[in-house]
Amino acid sequence: MQRKRYSPGRAPGTLLGLGAGLAVALGALTGCSAADPSEGVTIDAKAGAAAAPVAAPGRYRTLFEPCGAVPQTTLRDLLPGTAALADADRAKAFRGTAAVTYDTDRRVGCAWSADTDDGSHRLVLDVERVVSYDPTVSDAARAQEVYVRKQLAAKIPVPATPTPTPTPPAGTTAPAGTTPPTGTTPPTGTASPASATTAPAGAPSGNPSEGGTATPAGTPATTPPATPSAPATTGLEPRLLSGLGDIAFVDDTLGPASANGHQRVVSVVFRTSNVIVTVEYQQRTTGSVAAPDSKELQDRAQNLARLLADRLEE
Repeated sequence: MQRKRYSPGRAPGTLLGLGAGLAVALGALTGCSAADPSEGVTIDAKAGAAAAPVAAPGRYRTLFEPCGAVPQTTLRDLLPGTAALADADRAKAFRGTAAVTYDTDRRVGCAWSADTDDGSHRLVLDVERVVSYDPTVSDAARAQEVYVRKQLAAKIPVPATPTPTPTPPAGTTAPAGTTPPTGTTPPTGTASPASATTAPAGAPSGNPSEGGTATPAGTPATTPPATPSAPATTGLEPRLLSGLGDIAFVDDTLGPASANGHQRVVSVVFRTSNVIVTVEYQQRTTGSVAAPDSKELQDRAQNLARLLADRLEE
């Protein structure tokens, strides 16, 4: 049998079928690309969303042992009554009494006390490590909130952050009704408020028709009483302290005199990152002995606080 010769201009049936299939496939792809993605397609709303930033953890993960944090030389100065104790009793007084806490990585404390013939001294140390459970709030920021509550409890105001005043672009005109800045000159022909309200020479002041009392011309004006000035401060009142941790304050409270004498309590509180340290120093006097000296107690409490701040830097 004679075979049929292949001619390039005449495609076999198989090639025609393949070409038709390709045309249908291309048409289908074109139709899909032109369709609305919302038709038959589910888009995840969370896909591509940026993750919320996680706040940095606090600088401190643990706390130091409080009863051993105060040197014995410092305790001798803070507790003068220990000088009269026997060696065993003095050593016991210097060891202090640890505060009962359930997590020594979160909060620790210690207390020391000693009596004298004129009264007693007591030292209390409290150290708190603040942890924020909000991933968007850092431990240090949460510790600042705790510190501010302590400062407000001591009736020491928190300085307000001034709100910046927006500056209009150069060449713009201030809106109508806006008061011009201090030192500007009113337009020519405009009377200033002072000149508009000045009575003519020799005219009586006041308006009798409005219930005022007329003052004859030439009568000297009455000077209003001076506003009383604020009481002078002694420099020892509750206040913010500088150079101690990230932020610090001192509180000083003298209790009312009683038959048992006087009691003064000085507290120094400071924050370093996410740790808040409170040093409370008390002195009680008995009988007719004078009230404890404020400056002496403040100086001693501040010196100990600075020593503990250095301890945190180790």
